[in-house]
Amino acid sequence: MTRLALAVLGGAALGLVTTTQIAGPLIAQESGSRSIYEQLDLFGDIFERIRSDYVEEVDEQKLIEAAINGMLTSLDPHSSYLSPDAAADMRVQTRGEFGGLGLEVTQEDGWVKVVSPMDGTPAEAAGIQTGDFITAVDGESVLGLTLDEAVDRMRGPVGSEIVLTIVREGRSEPFDVSIIRDTIKLTAVRARTEGDTIVLRVTTFNEQTFPNLMQGLQEQIEAAGGIGNVNGIVLDLRNNPGGLLNQAIYVADAFLEGGEIASTRGRHARDGERFNATPGDVAEGLPIVVLINGGSASASEIVAGALQDHRRAVVVGTQSFGKGSVQTVMPLAGQGAMRLTTARYYTPSGRSIQALGISPDIIVEQPPRRSDPDAEEEATPRREMHEGDLRGALRNDSLTDDERSQIEEEQARAEAAARLREEDYQLAYAIDILRGLSALGPGGPSPIRAAAAPAAEPEAAQP
Repeated sequence: MTRLALAVLGGAALGLVTTTQIAGPLIAQESGSRSIYEQLDLFGDIFERIRSDYVEEVDEQKLIEAAINGMLTSLDPHSSYLSPDAAADMRVQTRGEFGGLGLEVTQEDGWVKVVSPMDGTPAEAAGIQTGDFITAVDGESVLGLTLDEAVDRMRGPVGSEIVLTIVREGRSEPFDVSIIRDTIKLTAVRARTEGDTIVLRVTTFNEQTFPNLMQGLQEQIEAAGGIGNVNGIVLDLRNNPGGLLNQAIYVADAFLEGGEIASTRGRHARDGERFNATPGDVAEGLPIVVLINGGSASASEIVAGALQDHRRAVVVGTQSFGKGSVQTVMPLAGQGAMRLTTARYYTPSGRSIQALGISPDIIVEQPPRRSDPDAEEEATPRREMHEGDLRGALRNDSLTDDERSQIEEEQARAEAAARLREEDYQLAYAIDILRGLSALGPGGPSPIRAAAAPAAEPEAAQP
C-alpha cells in the first residue's frame, strides 16, 4: 500500500514538474492535427471544384479511387488500391488460373518493368524477358499511368491481340511485340528427372505450390526406384516473381530440420514475426542446388535466403530481384481492397535483401540463345580423335556385356548433359555440381556449399 501511494504521489509530483515542459509539444500536436484537417478540407474543395467545373462530366467514384490510389502509390511501388474487379482478379490469381499475358510487372521511373515472364504463357512464348521495359500498349504510351492502370490496358478478352512496345538493354531502338491473350493456367511446380537429379521448377507461390512440390518430388523419387538412386535436387526459382508468404515458408521448411526460416519487422516491434522450421527434411539430407536470377523475387528470395543461410543448399545463378518487403491485402468496403507494405522481411542471418537481392554462392550467367543457324553450325566443336579411331588400334575384348552396357549408358548420359548445356546452361551447371558432389561419395567433404564461400554467422534478428 505504501509503495502504491508513493508511486501515485511520485507521478503526481512529476506531473507538476513537467506540465510546462510538455505544453509546447501538445500545442504543436494540436496544430499538426488542425493542419491535417485543413488539408482534408482542401481535398474536399478540390473534389467539388473538379466535379462542378471540369470541362467534361467526371465519374465521381473513379475520381475518388484515383485519389486513393495516388496516396498509396506515392509510398512505394508495391502499395496500391485494388478496385472490386482488381481485388477479385487477385484472389483468382492466387488460386492459380487467370486470363492475360502471363507477366509479372512493377513500375520504375514511370515505366512498366518486367519482373519475369511466367513459364508456359503467351508472354514467354513471345520472347518477353526479365528487365524489359513496356513503354506503350497498342501504340499508347503508359507513361503517367499507375501500375494498375497500365495492367488494366494489357488485359482483354482471351484470343485478342495486343501489341507491346519494348525497350531492352542492348537494343538501340524500341521494338513491338505482338501477343495473343490467353487463359493463364499456372502449374506452380513442374517436376522431372535429369539423369540422377530431380529438378523441381517452381514458377510461382500460390495455394498450389507446396502440395504440387510434395507430390512432384514423391513421384520422381518413386520413378527413380527410391531416394537412394537420387544424387540431389535442383530447386529452380528462376523468373519466379513470388506470391504467398506462407507457401514460401512451407517450401523452405520442407528441406530444413529446424531453425529460423525468415522474420518480418514492421513499424512497431509488436508486429514482428518469426517463422521457424519444423523437424523433418523431405530430401533426407540430399544435396540441393537453388537456381535464381534477376526474375526471382519476394517469396523466391525467402526460400533461397533461408536455404543459403542454413548451408542447406548451394545457390547458383545471378543476383535476385531484391524485393524484401511484405504487402498485406486489407479488404475495404464495397468489395475493394488496399495492398499496403507493412513489413520488411529478413533471412535467418538477419539480412534484409530489400533492393540488394540474394547473391549467388556461384555466379553463372545464362548465355543468350543463338538465333542464327549458320552461327550454330560454325560453333559446333569438331569431333576429337581417340585411340579407337586409329587404324589398326588394338580392340578391347575384355569387356563383359554388362560393362559394355554401363559404358554405353554413361556415354548416353554425357550426351544428354551436353544437349541440356545447350538448352539451359545454368541448369546443366547445377546438375554438374550435384554429379560432382555425388562422385565424392560419403567420405568426401560436406556436400552442402562445398564449393561456396562460407556464409555469415547467423545474427539474432530483431523483430
